[in-house]
Amino acid sequence: MGLFMNKKVDTPIAAIILAAGKGTRMKSGLHKVLHPIAGRPMLFHLLDSINTLKPGKKVVIAGDRREQLEHALAGSGAEIAFQETQEGTAHAALQAKEALAGFEGHVLICFGDVPFLRAETVQRLADELKDETKVAVLGFRPADPGAYGRIITDGRKRIVKMVEFKDADEKEAKVTLCNSGVMLVHSEDIWRLLESVGDDNAAQEYYLPDVVTIALSEGHVANVIETDEDEVAGVNSRQELAAMEANWQSRRRAAAMAAGVSMTAPETVFFSYDTSVGRDVVIEPNVFFGPGVTIANNVVIHAFSHIEGATICEGASVGPFARLRPGALMEEGSKVGNFVEMKKTTLGKGAKASHLTYLGDTNVGAGANIGAGTITCNYDGWFKYQTVIGEGAFVGSNSALVAPVKIGRGAIVAAGSTVTSDVMDGELRLERAEQSAKPGWADRFNDAMRKKKGK
Repeated sequence: MGLFMNKKVDTPIAAIILAAGKGTRMKSGLHKVLHPIAGRPMLFHLLDSINTLKPGKKVVIAGDRREQLEHALAGSGAEIAFQETQEGTAHAALQAKEALAGFEGHVLICFGDVPFLRAETVQRLADELKDETKVAVLGFRPADPGAYGRIITDGRKRIVKMVEFKDADEKEAKVTLCNSGVMLVHSEDIWRLLESVGDDNAAQEYYLPDVVTIALSEGHVANVIETDEDEVAGVNSRQELAAMEANWQSRRRAAAMAAGVSMTAPETVFFSYDTSVGRDVVIEPNVFFGPGVTIANNVVIHAFSHIEGATICEGASVGPFARLRPGALMEEGSKVGNFVEMKKTTLGKGAKASHLTYLGDTNVGAGANIGAGTITCNYDGWFKYQTVIGEGAFVGSNSALVAPVKIGRGAIVAAGSTVTSDVMDGELRLERAEQSAKPGWADRFNDAMRKKKGK
């Protein structure tokens, strides 16, 4: 049937994720829910959380830019239902009816632009759906309630009334418990309730909170549980997106330090959603991690380094001002220094590239030393080629290794060489233009230029 299971009570749960809005305030050609937080589209942060509840049937309601969602969600296990016209949140949720036909259990309704909803909170909502309780709503108390819809209760968790702010009277407007829009409803009730929602309001839209109003009118019970404002914060603008990024980064930095990572200026370090960092790692200021980074124990990341798609093994040292691109592997005790760039390259155990070097499509053996200004010329304008540098080899400064080429074990490449053919084990390769000396030439030239300038 396709569903994800509630861990605690084994009640099936399906998710309806509303993502049909136009997102006009983002001023973007990219669908709002695909804008990234920590290098991952915000929609996928939400899906990750839902997936921890044993994912299965997840229906994303699409409208504007549907094709972008279809492309992004391919292979994710989420199904798309289409809302052709924007007629409100209740109308949007109703579009999942066909996709969830035959499903029996709890149905979660949430929003694709509210990325930090926790699985634990969904579980708390599920715990409320028992006996006569038909709907469980997630509420919160924001610092500024503003225009949020209000939840009126009996003083505890039972809902008496749900009211939009613009429809609230003076007393109701002073209530601080607000509606996040997230709710859980049993499958035997949800479609009937959604289909009963009307559009008799100023906006002539079908509002999702009316599901609660209708359930109450039928004599059923609706309960509210509360969470913090950060969990249900939504993204409607670039400013809110930046605030969400800052929120995520702050929590991730705190988690890293709690796990044994030292950061001298944590507010300047930026993690990706999947960054894995070991213990006793030191991260200096102004370091950026893109997706796909794994860092072992006892690593030092010096300041102003940019790391993406890289694996850094125990005891390695990176930077300052280093760039590790996808496919970079630094083995135990290896080192890259300032202004070194690696791409699809393995730096062997104890090997060093201390400064001003580019290593692309390269395999560097253990203990090798790559001198300043060395580059591997891995691209001929059409194809990429590999360079192999043997264990204990020494490549002198300002050398160019033109791939495909091999530098043998223990070989030495003299400074300033351009190497276009393999260097054998233990060999010295010297590739320079022959030098000549012309005594007194510079003095005569300078004298002539002074006289010419004087005239």
